[in-house]
Amino acid sequence: MVYTRKNVSALTGAERRRFVTAMLEVKRRGEYDEFVRRHIDHYVSDGEGGLRTAHMAPSFLPWHRCFLLDLEQALQRVDPGVSVPYWDWTRDRAPASAPWTKDLLGGNGRSSDRQVMTGPFAYAAGKWTIKEAVTDGEFLMREFGRPRRPIQLPTREELNAALADPLYDKAPFDSTTRSGFRNRLEGWGHGTGNATWENHNRVHRWVGGHMLGGASVNDPVFWLHHAFVDLQWSRWQKKHRGARYLPERPPGPSDPQHRRVVARHEKMPPWGVTPASMEDHSRIYRYV
Repeated sequence: MVYTRKNVSALTGAERRRFVTAMLEVKRRGEYDEFVRRHIDHYVSDGEGGLRTAHMAPSFLPWHRCFLLDLEQALQRVDPGVSVPYWDWTRDRAPASAPWTKDLLGGNGRSSDRQVMTGPFAYAAGKWTIKEAVTDGEFLMREFGRPRRPIQLPTREELNAALADPLYDKAPFDSTTRSGFRNRLEGWGHGTGNATWENHNRVHRWVGGHMLGGASVNDPVFWLHHAFVDLQWSRWQKKHRGARYLPERPPGPSDPQHRRVVARHEKMPPWGVTPASMEDHSRIYRYV
């Protein structure tokens, strides 16, 4: 049966409570930290050798679609009626708006140490201890807008610029690619200040704290952010009928990206599914 993913600002009080309860139970069972470890393990950059699947590569979108589905399945083992809502950061831009309310994800970190003090995921609430991270510390951290070097959330116009690109991706299929929907959305920019980070990447930077780097899954907003990113892939497909994931074929032996990126019909670790098989989610979920 096809289920729905809703805008987080449209969730009812009961839906908010069910989502939070399911998230906390997945954490209590120890499953949540496995998601954190998986993301850290697959956070491979251009400068490293070997295959890149989760970031700085064409498979950024199908990889995170699989990742979201795994988390959603874990939530639904707790409560079959729960799905991951999405956060439209082009509209809900205020630190006091959804999803930053006390009954959802809680708010910003305090200025002294960036510790989140409100909501069910605050360390003081006793149910969200950070166990898998690249730094020490057991409490969830955020630093909205990076006050010392201010940064703004992406605008609707910036997102629309990515959606307007008719090509999915383009060689060299990494963070230096200057055109193509994938990198315009993933957001490896080429300017200074805010332009260094675009769309998806700039949201991670704006939230700050644990949302920086491979351990970003520690902040539950990771999933709401990526649900919105996933929605943009769907919108791009509708806008550019017939456009497909690229590259269609693996880069050849003389190409610097040989065996470093996943082609459309190649298996994508750790699931062993192809990007092509992830292009259509209509039989699993829909967005409202």
